Amino acid sequence: MGATVTTEATEVRGDARGPLNVSYGKMMMWYFILSDSLTFCGFLVGYGFTRYKFMDTWPIADEVFNHFPFLHGVDAPMYYVALMTFILIFSSVTMVLAVDAGHQMKRKKVATYMFLTILGGLVFIGSQAWEWKNFINGSYGAVETRGGSILQFVGEDGKQIALADFVVADPNKNDATLTRANATWFVNGPKKSTYSLAEVQAGFDANPNIRIRTQKTTDAKHKEILSREASVERLKDAVLVVEGANLIRNEYGHKTFADFFFFITGFHGFHVCTGILINIIIFFNVLLGTYDRRGSYEMVEKGGLYWHFVDLVWVFVFTFFYLV
Repeated sequence: MGATVTTEATEVRGDARGPLNVSYGKMMMWYFILSDSLTFCGFLVGYGFTRYKFMDTWPIADEVFNHFPFLHGVDAPMYYVALMTFILIFSSVTMVLAVDAGHQMKRKKVATYMFLTILGGLVFIGSQAWEWKNFINGSYGAVETRGGSILQFVGEDGKQIALADFVVADPNKNDATLTRANATWFVNGPKKSTYSLAEVQAGFDANPNIRIRTQKTTDAKHKEILSREASVERLKDAVLVVEGANLIRNEYGHKTFADFFFFITGFHGFHVCTGILINIIIFFNVLLGTYDRRGSYEMVEKGGLYWHFVDLVWVFVFTFFYLV
């Protein structure tokens, strides 16, 4: 009887499957996906509450994410973000095909589809880096008031104009190249902007057709544009020129907008980079015939679970952050 018990225990351990008839590795991947989903859920819920609280002053995504490669100056709201999303979703399709080929033990097809998945991930992460660059550098520039509000500038047609289009340069401004003898150490404080507040004020005074657009969103889902007289009075509260975005302030509007953008998209980008690394390791193991010798391509399936999770999370990020 004792020998019988030992044999049964050995068979259970050798099968390595639990109550749901799933291997230990796949079960642990599902546990990770569940826990990480709760983490992303917390981030998105926090973003939702913050946006709802400051709904009247939240930036309009179509005006912020309107760049497209090689189309400088063309207003293309969300086009590039949509293209990034399509590329990532298509990489999920190639991953599905890789898993299916693994079930059929077709090594060459698995390698081909894994390569396409990795390529899609690299294109996506490169596109996200390009999007970050444009977000950080900014397109127009603005000024910040004593109360922390952002004031943007618009022309007669109501469209936003860049500071470079109307500022009056100060002829006495010292733009000499810094050397060890005349350099200044910035121990603390904001990054020095391209234009001074005096230059912006002089350009505003010299162009009577320019008006100020505030952070406040009207009922028509547009930002409030002040009259020329109100713009003159409002500009008197300006204390700082803001260009681009960082973790402290941004030219687009509410300060926490950039914080959430960097944190949520950056955290997702970290997951994509991790997925690319995992897929590269699996890809080389496929080429080396590792899974043929094991007699199973389950590792491709586990990598596919993670990659589908990353894609699904981006769909939610894209919906909540960019579309809503």
